[in-house]
Amino acid sequence: MPQTSKLLTEFVGTFIFFSVIALSAPIGALAPLAIGTALMVMVYMGGHISGGHYNPAVSFGLFLRSKLSAPDLIGYWGAQLAGGILAFVFGYLVSGSTPGIHPGPGVNTPSALVVEIAFATALVLVVLNSAATKATQGNSFYGLAIGFTIVTAVFAGGPISGGAFNPAVGFSATLGGVLYAGQSWSDLWIYLVGGLIGSVIAAGIHAVQIAGIEPREPSPGE
Repeated sequence: MPQTSKLLTEFVGTFIFFSVIALSAPIGALAPLAIGTALMVMVYMGGHISGGHYNPAVSFGLFLRSKLSAPDLIGYWGAQLAGGILAFVFGYLVSGSTPGIHPGPGVNTPSALVVEIAFATALVLVVLNSAATKATQGNSFYGLAIGFTIVTAVFAGGPISGGAFNPAVGFSATLGGVLYAGQSWSDLWIYLVGGLIGSVIAAGIHAVQIAGIEPREPSPGE
């Protein structure tokens, strides 16, 4: 697949997915369902082209499992950040507000960080097993599994951590809050560190899960 096609898909899919996040506050209690559904349909839209990551943590997990090359990883991260930033600018321009992102009221930092790590791990692990493992290759349920992982994560963990589970969501939402709502950068590191640690944990679990089932694939460049 041409690199341009993959990066365009990551950019567009991230923009649409993140636009739903940026505009989801008025939806209220059902916002997690809208967010997870948006991810699901965008995964089906772009999965056959770029893999439908829309999340630097997912891309990093695939890189760690030798499913994505280093140049592709950097390109995907750039496309995801660009699409995410544009989505939160768009959300503000059409609604006049921006949600920002912070842990819930009264939640301490360690609790927020652990929740981000736990559900980022879950998401990356579901992606690796449903969309990047030979035993499940060609299935038609991968988008549903990935989308509903986020539905579950946002319902259960969102009130605690703020519910990013995606470093690009953390960065884009924080930037929107800083630019348009006078918020601060103080919690950004939770969403960056939490997502990437979750990727590492998920990649390690996946390696153990499929040991002896699938032959080790060479790392990109080997």
